[in-house]
Amino acid sequence: MKEKKNEQSKSDGFTFVETIVVLSIIAVLAAGTTVSAGKLLEKARQVSASSQIEQYSAGLQSYFLDCGRFPTTDQGLWALWEKPELYPVPEKWNGPYIDRQPSKDPWGTDYRYICRGSGIMPGEVPEGLPYVLYSCGPDGKEGFEGEEDDVLSWK
Repeated sequence: MKEKKNEQSKSDGFTFVETIVVLSIIAVLAAGTTVSAGKLLEKARQVSASSQIEQYSAGLQSYFLDCGRFPTTDQGLWALWEKPELYPVPEKWNGPYIDRQPSKDPWGTDYRYICRGSGIMPGEVPEGLPYVLYSCGPDGKEGFEGEEDDVLSWK
């Protein structure tokens, strides 16, 4: 009877090495999940910025239809939310043209808006666009060529 008790107590529980192996496997899986989640979160931010730029673009088109021109660079995206007080003040403003006040991009910086004729257009912008609207992405740096993290209205 004593032999059975000894055998039973030897097989109960995990050894220290087995516990370390299990914890190591869990740590590796958790690290992989964290990396994957980080990539998914960054992709979600890119999609969110792109969606917001599309909403602002739709608002700019509505503004143009009512006012006959796009807001100047100085008037900016706020012209979609409240009637501009800066020259040229649009007589037929019928906004707001967006659902809520202009916000920052998912990385906490302002969206960039430049109207052709009232601001210096970056050299990489295709000809013929009446305005550019973009986010510099997570690095916060302007530069459209080779910067895959920028979110641009024309791409």
